[in-house]
Amino acid sequence: MKLLIKSIITGALLVFFIYATAQSLAKVQEADETRASYRSSFNRSDFSLKDQSPFHSRRLRQAPDDDGQGETEISYKEEKLEEKGNEVRECSQGLVLPLWLPQKNISLGDRLIRGFVYFVILVYLFVGVSIIADRFMAAIEAITSIERTVVVRGPNNEKKTMSVRIWNETVANLTLMALGSSAPEILLSVIEIYAKDFESGDLGPGTIVGSAAYNLFMIIAVCMIWIPAGEVRRIRHLRVFIVTAAFSIFAYVWLWVILSVTSPGIIEVWEALVTLLFFPITVIWAYIAERRMLVYKYMDKNFRVNKRGTVVAGEHDQVEMDAEKGRHPLSVGFQSTRNSDAEAFDEARREYITVLSELRQKYPEAELEQLEMMAQEQVISRGNKSRAFYRVQATRKMVGSGNLMRKIQERAHSDLTEVKASLQPSEEDDEDEQPTRVYFEPGHYTVMENCGEFEVRIVRRGDIHSYSTVEYETQDGTAIAGTDFIGKKGTLCFPPGVDEQRFKIEVIDDDIFEEDECFYIRLFNPSENVILSVPQIATVMILDDDHAGIFAFTDSFFETSESVGLYEVTVMRYSGARGTVIVPYWTEDETAVGGKDFEPVRGELIFENNETEKNFEVLILEESSYEKDVSFKVHIGIPRLAPDDELQAKIQEVEKKNTKDLTELDRILLLSKPRNGELSTSHIRIRESKEFRATVDKLVAKANTSAVLGTSSWKEQFKDALTVIPADESEFDDADEDVEEVVPSCLSYISHFVCLFWKVLFAFVPPTNISGGYVTFLVSITVIGIITAVIGDAASYFGCALNIKDSVTAILFVALGTSIPDTFASMIAAKHDEGADNCIGNVTGSNAVNVFLGIGLAWSIASIYHMSHGGTFNVEPGTIGFAVGLFVAEALVAIAVIMSRRWNKNIGAELGGPRGSKYFCASILVFLWVFYVTICTLEAYDIIRI
Repeated sequence: MKLLIKSIITGALLVFFIYATAQSLAKVQEADETRASYRSSFNRSDFSLKDQSPFHSRRLRQAPDDDGQGETEISYKEEKLEEKGNEVRECSQGLVLPLWLPQKNISLGDRLIRGFVYFVILVYLFVGVSIIADRFMAAIEAITSIERTVVVRGPNNEKKTMSVRIWNETVANLTLMALGSSAPEILLSVIEIYAKDFESGDLGPGTIVGSAAYNLFMIIAVCMIWIPAGEVRRIRHLRVFIVTAAFSIFAYVWLWVILSVTSPGIIEVWEALVTLLFFPITVIWAYIAERRMLVYKYMDKNFRVNKRGTVVAGEHDQVEMDAEKGRHPLSVGFQSTRNSDAEAFDEARREYITVLSELRQKYPEAELEQLEMMAQEQVISRGNKSRAFYRVQATRKMVGSGNLMRKIQERAHSDLTEVKASLQPSEEDDEDEQPTRVYFEPGHYTVMENCGEFEVRIVRRGDIHSYSTVEYETQDGTAIAGTDFIGKKGTLCFPPGVDEQRFKIEVIDDDIFEEDECFYIRLFNPSENVILSVPQIATVMILDDDHAGIFAFTDSFFETSESVGLYEVTVMRYSGARGTVIVPYWTEDETAVGGKDFEPVRGELIFENNETEKNFEVLILEESSYEKDVSFKVHIGIPRLAPDDELQAKIQEVEKKNTKDLTELDRILLLSKPRNGELSTSHIRIRESKEFRATVDKLVAKANTSAVLGTSSWKEQFKDALTVIPADESEFDDADEDVEEVVPSCLSYISHFVCLFWKVLFAFVPPTNISGGYVTFLVSITVIGIITAVIGDAASYFGCALNIKDSVTAILFVALGTSIPDTFASMIAAKHDEGADNCIGNVTGSNAVNVFLGIGLAWSIASIYHMSHGGTFNVEPGTIGFAVGLFVAEALVAIAVIMSRRWNKNIGAELGGPRGSKYFCASILVFLWVFYVTICTLEAYDIIRI
């Protein structure tokens, strides 16, 4: 289907071009013969057609001779000859491009060769201006993506800091974005005025009008049938579309008014300035409509829940469409609200989390970091893209630079790496500059009564290049020196370069059952320039080994992150560590549900003799939740001695005795049985991962396409210019799928080498990260202006060589050349966007901006120039006025066709829909364009007269 459409359009244009060229060249030959014939018949040596004017011939016709016949006949024939002679025009010198000499006595074959050469030059110039427009649009995207930091309050009145874009989407689309896509047409109109000494021409205005017709009819027709089967695309910002559509039609009505009504044939200064003033009025009005200001705030408004659960304001028909799709509309009566910055940020965040959850289900074995990178790719790929993104994407596919998917992958990886690095705790860069610190590491020791001796470690940090000393001594607690341990006191020396010292303390063992005891070791009297840091006192816990022990959790409450994976729960054994003890454990649901938030566990811990601590693991299931707060319980049951344990056998013998017969040792033995402590139940609270939350916030803030389009260095630009990248047809479709590496095709290599000159040349343009893209913007628009000046000269020479009028050249060739990148951009947007705004809304907005800014600016300059020189700026209303009137009539029909599709219950959208209806409506739009081009061409050659 794609090939068929291209073939039909190309074939029709080629046939029409061949026909028009043949007719023009035939007229050239006919005019030459007629000129020679009349010269021979009248034999008037003083009569020069070249110097004669139509006004002179008309004066001759008004002055008959005596019989009233001869002179009139001669004048009439001279007038006809003059009209034919005007068709055989010599090319005038252009502004930049040198003229191909000679210009007289050119044969038919020579004209054809020159026309072909100029045509090739035009095509190559169109390629060049498309590539530099790529850089220009990247700069615009960087400028419109500038963000500011705002502080908003969350649902619990907590403050949140986030970044939001400064530029409003509607304002950006109607100003910089429209300028970016229409810069060649606008600059061509201005440059032509200057090149013609501030006189009017047909090339600039004709290109603007022809481009408007092609955009409105052909681009929308192609997009209408380009939507995949069974899908539709609907305009989201209908109010903005209505405003821009009305202004796009009004713009051409206004042109007709100032050309033919207010001051026919003359453009006065106030008319030109008012035309230019309509540009900011259009932008402001569209912004008011988009923001629901002034009268729009009184219009009926409903609210809807979007696909991510956020309540947003919506138009009446949009809400109805959502309801049909199963989304729940919320009627909130008269009250209205706009989607605030916080809600927009939350919506983007929810989308990221949703994508991450989908990827987790699809790839359960993948690591979180890999899934985060894949999710970032999809968020950037699926997110709303600007007009600049699609324009750049289309251009790169056309010139063999591939698509942007590779850059999106690189951007997602760099974003994730940068975010992860920023979340890592920063290490001290130069520890040697810090003061010398001495402290215990660790600060707590737990030892068994029968361990004999244990080692204590003291470390030195900071500047370790000098000699340092510190004293230490033991201090009694519940454990007494001489009874439970051997007291010790001494001095530790740290030679230069040594960062730790150790010493040993002996523990005294006995056979008497007693509670756990502790004592302390403290550091004091450090040498000069040494600071004692925490912990400067170490605690030593001595566990009795004559009792089976008391078992308990270390705390009654634990908190963990859902990203922890396996969470270790510790059960400690104190007041004895004798014998092998079995302790049962299990989990119990609370707000956390087993199988959803964690994996339930049940089992037994076996404490061997003298073992004081055991752990069991609970698998915490990660849902990648941004906000989470659930909990569950863990329990330990009644501990029991192992059946084969020696202490168990002794206890069983004692238990068989009569209570009256128990000795003191028997009672102590019975007391040594294992038992639970107070903390036999503990609560585990599962919270969202702080790292994940911070990662989401940072990645969402970075999830825009400006950095994908932009460049950070000249090295990157030259690398991209010299690299052949394959055009992947599966762009943006299932970015998470494993796509095999694609080798560049033969066509990609041909496109690359054909465009290599432009790519390398424009790689010298400053990168977009310099001054926020403003330097790139200024340099790019300057280069576009220079190339556009060359295009104007080449187009004029092309028409002159083949005797094609400038108005026809503009409508049929220049307008198409400047609009082809927009065609492919709209096709990509139609396929991958959820709405039709980037396909239809931007067409009407661009058409209005082209007239108000392109023609308004050029005519303002010319009219002011002529006024300052005491003259008037004259514009022949013939061809331009006719083209404008015809376009307005057809534009009304086109917009009626588009809106009828939206209001049709069987379609419900402007683009896509049932196969039959979309092809029927598209054929109407194609017919309107072909009819427009045909009638304008016939009128330009006076084949038809209006």
